Amino acid sequence: MSVAWLVFLVSWAVGWALRGSPIPFRNLKRTGQSLIEDSVIAAFWLALGTSIFALISYIASSISVPMPSPPNPYP
Repeated sequence: MSVAWLVFLVSWAVGWALRGSPIPFRNLKRTGQSLIEDSVIAAFWLALGTSIFALISYIASSISVPMPSPPNPYP
């Protein structure tokens, strides 16, 4: 998961570097814009997947807790 976040950050930074570069090639700037858009969409899905995984993990850990023993009416 951390590798995926790292790839997102690198592609986002490269996309902004290409889009903001003073190079007069329109295709290069379009590629930068495409990298930015794709990385933002990837970050959204990564965040959504991480949240769902954390929720499932929380539910599974709370279900797997053993039930407490019933109280004894006669001490």
